[in-house]
Amino acid sequence: MLSYFLAVLAACANAAASVLQRRASRDLPGEDSLRPQLILHLLRRPVWFAGFLCVIMGFVLQAAALATGSLSVVQPILVIELPATLLLASWVFHTRLHHREWLSAVGMTGGLAALLYFLSPAPGDGEEAGWEAWTVGTGVNLFVVVAAVEWGRRQPPSLPGGASRRAAAFGVAAGCQFGLTAAFMKGAMSRGEEGIGAVFATWQLYAMVAAGILAMFLLQSALHAGNLLAAQPGLTLSDPIVAILWGSFAFAEHVRGGWYIVPAVAGGALIAVSAVVLARSPLLKGEVALREADRVPSAEQPPAGRPPVR
Repeated sequence: MLSYFLAVLAACANAAASVLQRRASRDLPGEDSLRPQLILHLLRRPVWFAGFLCVIMGFVLQAAALATGSLSVVQPILVIELPATLLLASWVFHTRLHHREWLSAVGMTGGLAALLYFLSPAPGDGEEAGWEAWTVGTGVNLFVVVAAVEWGRRQPPSLPGGASRRAAAFGVAAGCQFGLTAAFMKGAMSRGEEGIGAVFATWQLYAMVAAGILAMFLLQSALHAGNLLAAQPGLTLSDPIVAILWGSFAFAEHVRGGWYIVPAVAGGALIAVSAVVLARSPLLKGEVALREADRVPSAEQPPAGRPPVR
């Protein structure tokens, strides 16, 4: 139960990080996505640092959860990040939640509960995968990340819906990269019973740092490329899917089979449908309007060099 509680806290910390970092990046030039200039601009904004501290807190809570629970349990719980982000975003961006948003949040929560109950993931009793499995798995994971990034880069942000598709693709890439980071984190924390020295002696710890830095960069690009709710579903859903695959592939974690697969798949489908419905929320327009309002000067304060319109 401790791992469940820590995973929920990690999801809430990640939700706060997404909202704060989106607030920090929403008025930056669109061409900064996937460029180092984006990070340089963000470093000058205190609200981004607040979001970064939430990211660090989320990592620590997630590591603690993985130290006491299996990867296939902890990562799916992080799906709660999406409805938590919605609630926080509605408060920060001064938007009102409607039936669509509430029903989507309830659907995702119910689908997650069904998925965990019917699959009943359990720690594996075998040894951790060897170098060959880690190399193949990491290569496939990174290939998916690169493919998602490349598809997003090909979406012209100037066309209708282009910015949202771009943000969604970068969100999927970031989620897959965070799933890989969680796998490395689990590999390092699995040595925790041998002492902190054993954790620092694992190669997975340093691979986790490198993978996490790339995941953070992709996350900033996703949050900057488009609306928060366009980036968040792909980010939130791809992470647990990749983590469950890693749990079975690298750590021999078990899930129930037989007829339990049917309601588990139904729960997963409910999560996916709820996320898609949430991604089409009218709140997207609300954030766009707020962002544009920040850029357009008011009537009382005309732009420099222009006379007021009479």
